Amino acid sequence: MQRGWSKAMKAGISGMLLIGLWTGTGGGTAGAAGTAGAAGQDVFRIVALGDSITAGYEPGMTDVNVKPYGYAERLLEQGWYHGRSAVSNYGILGLTSAGLLHYTWAIKDGTATTAEAIQAGLPDPRIGSFAAAVPQVKAELAEADLITITIGGNDVSSLFLHARELAEADFQTQLTQRLADYSANMKAALDNIRAVNPQATILLADQYQPAPQIAVKDVYTKLMDAAADFTATAKDVVAEANRTDAPVMLAPVAAAFAGREISLTYIFTAGTPDFHPTQQGYETIARVFSEMLWGEYRTPSAAAFAAASTPMSIVVKGTELNTPNKPILKNGQNFLALRDILNAMGATGKWDNKTASATVVLGDRTVVITIGAKTMKVNGADVALDTPAFLQKVGKEDKTYLPLAALATGLGFDVNYSSKLRTAFINP
Repeated sequence: MQRGWSKAMKAGISGMLLIGLWTGTGGGTAGAAGTAGAAGQDVFRIVALGDSITAGYEPGMTDVNVKPYGYAERLLEQGWYHGRSAVSNYGILGLTSAGLLHYTWAIKDGTATTAEAIQAGLPDPRIGSFAAAVPQVKAELAEADLITITIGGNDVSSLFLHARELAEADFQTQLTQRLADYSANMKAALDNIRAVNPQATILLADQYQPAPQIAVKDVYTKLMDAAADFTATAKDVVAEANRTDAPVMLAPVAAAFAGREISLTYIFTAGTPDFHPTQQGYETIARVFSEMLWGEYRTPSAAAFAAASTPMSIVVKGTELNTPNKPILKNGQNFLALRDILNAMGATGKWDNKTASATVVLGDRTVVITIGAKTMKVNGADVALDTPAFLQKVGKEDKTYLPLAALATGLGFDVNYSSKLRTAFINP
């Protein structure tokens, strides 16, 4: 497990695909991550299955401990805009649709398996852990509200590699066979998934064609037509599996990438070209999924991307705060004026001049925070504070500024922070 992403990727085929397309001769994959929701709370649970695109791999990842920031992680952020959310990412480097079928067989059975039983020769350094964790994956899959799948690129990449040298009839014959195999594998894999979770929404992505026209002028149309055939096959797969009470839908990623391959993939990077999405590419995939789910893809205000010394964006119950009293960043924590916190959270509160303390009440929870104190009281129990509350001069008034995350947690809210968006999400 100490091997790096890049070393593992050398065994893959994906990067070689683009070399072959350019030269006329002729990868990738990454990480699992999960977050758990609070016990007893209503949490929107996402499970991501698939290959390196699911995993969020990017060229240059050299440490398996690096946390990718792919489409699944962005979907988690989008979920936070709508309430409590959690994601479990089981993207496997080098996985094919046949490998996914074997993996879902094991998940359906709920018994730990082996790497070789999933797919021989997988380059993913974490595959042994994934195979051993099948019982956990089954439990998470059974609880999922949303299951996303990106798979299939490794099914067709070696054929695309030989697009130049194959006669049209041979290319089409091989493509037809590979798509038939993909179709059969995915229909069976979806049956396995449905056996574990009969009701979750499933979004299956088609496959974008990564080579831009400028790089492969002579075969660009051929490759784009093949990608369209892949999309048509995926549409047939989801149409057969779709039910009114348990939707299975196609996420049209290929259309979002068409004509934008240079900016959305690493095809023109220094060193070995690579078809994996750039950060803009992963955001594009997440946008496709998010707009299908929620009808929107949200980003914080521009202020959230300012210098680290400025307060981050704060989203409470889906609404980004725009308060008359600006948040204050102190010791890496956001502080808000007492009245603004009460309004945002729907709580009641009062200020006691004698004790210099604020009492905030929401439901059956009462939090008392005293200016300068290193602890607060939550229903009478002391809870440590990293940074105490303070008074801040605003105009002619002294405003009481309270530590937002600590107070929210004390009141029973779920608090999550996205370092990429510099945004705190607070949900009941």
